[in-house]
Parts: sequence; C-alpha cells; structure tokens
Amino acid sequence: MQKNTKRNLFVAATYGGVLMLGLILGQYYSNEQRSASGGILDPLGVDNTYKIQGMMDLISKTYVDSLNMDGVQDEAIAHVLSHLDPYSTYLQPEAAQNFNETLEGTFEGIGLEYFNLNDTLLVVSIIPNGPADKAGFRVGDQLLKIDNVNIAGVQKPLSEVDKLIRGKRGSALQIFVKREGYLLGKPIKVIRDQVNVSSLDAAYIIKPTVAYIKIRRFGLKTAEEFRKALKELQKRGASSLVVDLRENGGGYLHSAIQLASEFFKDKKLLVYTEGYNELRKDYFSAADGEFAEGKVAVLINENSASASEIFAGAIQDLDRGTIVGRRSYGKGMVQERFELPDGSTMNLSVARYYTPLGRDIQKKYALNPQFFQNQTEQLWLLDTTYQHTKAFVTKAGNRVFNGGGISPDVLVPIDSNAVSLKYREINSSSLIEQFVYERFTKKSPAYSIENFLQGYHLPDKEYAEFMTYLKNKGLHLNKRQEDDLHQLIQTDIESLVGRFYFGRDAYFKVRNRHDVFIDQAVKLLDPSFMH
Repeated sequence: MQKNTKRNLFVAATYGGVLMLGLILGQYYSNEQRSASGGILDPLGVDNTYKIQGMMDLISKTYVDSLNMDGVQDEAIAHVLSHLDPYSTYLQPEAAQNFNETLEGTFEGIGLEYFNLNDTLLVVSIIPNGPADKAGFRVGDQLLKIDNVNIAGVQKPLSEVDKLIRGKRGSALQIFVKREGYLLGKPIKVIRDQVNVSSLDAAYIIKPTVAYIKIRRFGLKTAEEFRKALKELQKRGASSLVVDLRENGGGYLHSAIQLASEFFKDKKLLVYTEGYNELRKDYFSAADGEFAEGKVAVLINENSASASEIFAGAIQDLDRGTIVGRRSYGKGMVQERFELPDGSTMNLSVARYYTPLGRDIQKKYALNPQFFQNQTEQLWLLDTTYQHTKAFVTKAGNRVFNGGGISPDVLVPIDSNAVSLKYREINSSSLIEQFVYERFTKKSPAYSIENFLQGYHLPDKEYAEFMTYLKNKGLHLNKRQEDDLHQLIQTDIESLVGRFYFGRDAYFKVRNRHDVFIDQAVKLLDPSFMH
C-alpha cells in the first residue's frame, strides 16, 4: 500500500470518529496479520487534511471544558475502524504490545501461570527453563508478597499483580512463597528475562504410527516449532498426522503459508489475496515440505478462523488431507498492522484471501440497526448460515463451496451437552478449577505420569462431591443434568489434575481420551483402530 494511501486512511479515521464516541469491537478473530512488521503511519499532511486539523485546533483552543485530546483522537480512530468491518481494530499502546507478544510468542517476565484461589495466587504452571523455573518455583506454590507489596488476602486485581511481576529484562524481584502449607524461610529471588511461549499446545504419539500436534495460534515461530516437533515424532515411528486447529483463531498469514508448505514436495498455490487497493498476490509452497508424504487429518470447529482456514482450505483444495470436525468460523479478510508514533496500532482490513481454487470463505456481515438504538447490542450481524453460493471441484473430484467458512469432509455433530446453558454456566464460573485446586493440590502424586494417564479416572464419589460443591456455591443441577454432564465434567476435572501434576501435554492426553474428533481422525488414518 502506498504511503499516501496509509495517510488518507488515518485522516478519514480522525475526521469521522470525532463526531461520536467509538467502541473497540475487539473480536477474538481479528488477529490475522499481513506481516510481523506492518507499516508505519506518517504524520498528517496538509494536502487534504486542513478541515480535520482545523477542527482539532478549534476544539483544543475554544471548547468550553478541558479535554484530553489524545483520548478524543483515540476514540475517533476506534469509532471509524469499528464501523468499517468486524475485524478492523484500533489498539492503544499497552493492548498493541500484548497483542504483538501473543503472536510473537515472547514477552519479558518470569514465566509463571497462576490462578486466584480464595484470594491467594496459586502457581498452576511454570514455563520450562524460564526464569521462574530456574529460580526454583514449583507448581502448587502460593504467592504471598512481591517485593514489599502484599498480594494475598487483599483482593488485589490480577492486572495489578501482572504489572508487579512483568518488567524489564534483567531486573530482579523477590517473591515470598508458601509451599505445602509452610512459609519459606526467605523470598525467592528471580531475574526477569525474555520468556518464550510455544504456539504448539501438545505434540505426542497418539497411536503407534499416528502423531498428534495441536496448534494454539499461528505465531512468528509456529512453522519452526512444528518442524522440530514433527522430526521428533517421526523418529518415534509416526507416519500419519493429526493437526488440531480447533479453537485456533488465526495469526500471521505468512505462518499459515509456511505451515501448509510443509505438506507439499512441489510448488503449489496455497492462497492468494486481493483487495480494492491491493493487486492479486499469490503465495506458493516452498517445494521442500517435511511431511510431503503420509496421511493427514486436520481438525477444525466453529472457532477455527482466518489463518486456520487458510491452512485447512489449502489442504482441502489440493486433496492433501481430510478435514474433520465442524464448519469453521468464516473469516476471509486480511488485516495489515499500521503503527502510530505513540505505540498504538491500526489493524486495518486491506484484502480478502482466497483458497487455491478461488474460494472466498468470508461469511456475510452487516451493521446491526438495533445497535444504534441500544448500544448493548452487537455492532455487527454475522451470517452463520453456509451459503453454498458457488461450487468448486478438486482434482480428485471432491466438491467444495464458497461462503461461510470451510466445511469439513467428515462432519462431527455438535454435542448438545457441551453447548448447554448449564455446562456453559459451570465453565464460566471457574468452579471446576476452584474444586480441583482446593482438593488435588495439597501434595505431589505418588504415581508416575504413565500410571496417571493409563489408570486415573475420577471416582464416582468425587463427582458426587463436585455436585455438592456446586450446590453449596449456588449452582444447582437436576438429576438428568448431573447424568448428562458427567462425562464432560469428569474429563475437565481429570485433565486439570493431569496438567497440575504433569504439565500441558498431560492435560491434552487426558482430554483426548474421550474426544470424538480425534477418534474420527485416527480411524481415517489407521483403519485398524477401534475405540
């Protein structure tokens, strides 16, 4: 995009937005980025911006009350971007930094994950080889005090705790810790450093020749992390692969292309982009894929979006693998990041992307007229129906369609219990986490991870105890609901216990024991498997 085009877009945002307060839509699916670097917006020029500059000067110098002019401009930009489409957003400096750190998989801190249990922070996960790990923290530690600030029993917001823990690389902090019921004799000193968070949630052998890799997001190092994990799995005999993209809301466009490239040994068109101000640009595989042969199944659901859909669309259009699950979200627009001098960013939709056969998978959207009467309503109305507006045929003769996401080759029906209001209420309450951390974190287990994975199942007595726990917290289930949700809640509890004792891989290994998506995928890859 040319420099003057970037400037004009910024001008339009400034002009239109000052007319009314803006809202940042902040959709989970707005994280498709064109590049890691993006563009830098120039200061406003004088060619066609005199009205805006004049208005800003007039407001600043003559308005009746004192104004935060930076805030006025922030609201202006946010308002206009939020009304262009559901995915263009404005991020203020702190939010922009957090957004970038999430996609780049790196931040400056100590590498602890904690849960607020009865107004005390309980360490539930530690990043291996991170600063906290090296300093001697353990899962199960309770954080009482950071330097001279009490954080236990004082109802301190987690955002404030995060600011105390996060900080400049090389700086030190001291944390007072209670371990297994006893206060440690001295605080643990830890030096903040660069912490790297993998974009892969899990990678392991799920059946003798079948590997499973779950990708959380398409970050800066996703393809590199995938290649490393894949090589280890191949050494252990993996010849088929399940790629799990469920709940993966997207990420960098180039990361999706790099990952898809790993599945082809020759040059293939993987995706192309095109917009009103953007000429068509084709993206091809690099013709040296690490997994160019071998069966592939890709898992998607209704929350697989943008970069996930680029990957799944390429695999499907080119007959490289089987898509298993439910229709994906349907976000077919690409955002480019434009940086402002104060560190804030505009993530602006600049093009649509198309699968190799030319499918546009963007769902239809329209401004909600109800929003302008009642601003508690959603700003955008998103069409959730599958349009089937145009059919395409792959070389293998499979029919695929335009509109509203990627439709799977093998459909996994929705579990009505998993989407029930009662189960959602339980999940949103965090009561499962509270129950687990109150009951199962007093001491280390007396068994190995192998024994846990093979033999541990929540006793019926413990499930009954959880039902009583819910009632005591004011959340009541009738007998039918208790029976219907038994397997779901049991899996939730078992996987959390596994994660607390043995880490992230254990969490997914436990969850996947009763996963119908994975059962379907493994049957496709290894017909001898029977659950």
